[in-house]
Amino acid sequence: MCEDDDIRQLLAVAAASPGDALPLAERLIAAHPGDARLHFFRGSMLAGSARPIEAHAALSRAVALAPDFALARFQLGFFELTSGEPARAQATWEKLSTLPDDHYLRQFVTGLIHLIHDRFADAIAALDGGIAANAETPPLNHDMQLIIDQCRPLLNPAAEAEEASPTSFLLGQLGRGSLH
Repeated sequence: MCEDDDIRQLLAVAAASPGDALPLAERLIAAHPGDARLHFFRGSMLAGSARPIEAHAALSRAVALAPDFALARFQLGFFELTSGEPARAQATWEKLSTLPDDHYLRQFVTGLIHLIHDRFADAIAALDGGIAANAETPPLNHDMQLIIDQCRPLLNPAAEAEEASPTSFLLGQLGRGSLH
């Protein structure tokens, strides 16, 4: 396992000079290939850099190394969802159903599953609940709020119809953004 000081240094480099963080993460992974945290961090950075194939592989590796790493599992599923693979996302998230009902990741998953099924009011309620419960990973709150903001107009059934389902359109928009 990578030393906590090295993880803190990696996070500091990412905050100060994001372009230098990926090479540092790769050096740390070479030294500690079994550390799921490093693969998760690398996957998150790659997703934010629009390198989806590498990002998916890194996030998948993090979950394979640490199946109970709930945040990595959530992010892998979220990445799959925003990549247009809702069934795969739901399969990835299945293990998160063992989290307590009031855990923010479980609430986020519940909201996103409602979204997949075009149940926008339920999605908003669950995502709002997750945001209220999440003090651990604030950047996720921003992502979930973006989804809520996109869902609110879809509650109006008189809204202009489109060829694709509202969920397909929404997830296409999110897939172009960053992953935290």
